[in-house]
Amino acid sequence: MRRVDFVTLKLFIAIADERSLTRAADREHLALAAVSKRISDLESQLGITLLYRQPKGVELTPAGHALLHHAHNLMDNLGRMQADLSEFSEGVKGHVRLHANTSAVIEFLPEDLSAFCRQHPEVKIDLEERVSTETLRAVREGLTDIGVFAGHVPAEELTVYPYRQDQLCLVTPRAHPLAGHARIALKEAVGYDFIGLQQDASLHALLQHTAHQLGAVLRLRIQVRSFEAVCRMIHTGMGVGVLPEKVVRNYLPALDVAVIPLTDAWARRELKVAVRSLDGLSVTARQMLEHLIGGRAE
Repeated sequence: MRRVDFVTLKLFIAIADERSLTRAADREHLALAAVSKRISDLESQLGITLLYRQPKGVELTPAGHALLHHAHNLMDNLGRMQADLSEFSEGVKGHVRLHANTSAVIEFLPEDLSAFCRQHPEVKIDLEERVSTETLRAVREGLTDIGVFAGHVPAEELTVYPYRQDQLCLVTPRAHPLAGHARIALKEAVGYDFIGLQQDASLHALLQHTAHQLGAVLRLRIQVRSFEAVCRMIHTGMGVGVLPEKVVRNYLPALDVAVIPLTDAWARRELKVAVRSLDGLSVTARQMLEHLIGGRAE
């Protein structure tokens, strides 16, 4: 198959948007005959029909829908490439992509990334907050250079380093029967209504697994997508929840909740850093990795 050029792909996206060769030609400032020939040539190159020609316009065939998906991805990647490269002309000398779970983003990365930027002001950092499973998937697929994730989540085929530890705690309304405990085990709380995170959050999976080992089922009253939302639901008396202690104490001090450290061994949680391979990292990404893990990369 001959190469498909970006002009034709851009034109095909316009046709899919407009559902008309004529309107697509006007949008792309091309002659209708030129548009028609480009699409006919593309179908000939690929050996498939991409459009159903109808009296009032065109519709995509199943193959056309598949091409449209890839065309969007390619054009998006081209746009990001152009944006990234333009920054190098403005003084950027390196680029690191980082995915991290919410705990790392709130508890540790603000200070760590700020310190790195002071040492390397010419480096651009792209940070995306994702749940741990999505973070590891992005590392495996090469969508990010470095991932920070909850250490209990399996990270097969990746190179993993220790990062930080955090302490999980039970958060309750101030007037809750458990609020007076100095420390507590999860088994003492499983009989109460819980406010939890979404199904794909690693903390949710950890709590469900632990409750199952205790022979209990968490009474999940509400599931939300952020630590702040969990705390606010607890603040209003809707239930209890399990969150990293530092998140609650440092970032949500105005809420009327009690914070009780969990005595369970799993509640002292490891956060880890993952990369596809050390040798595959750029110089800048390796500098970031060594900064995060204290120079222990080997």
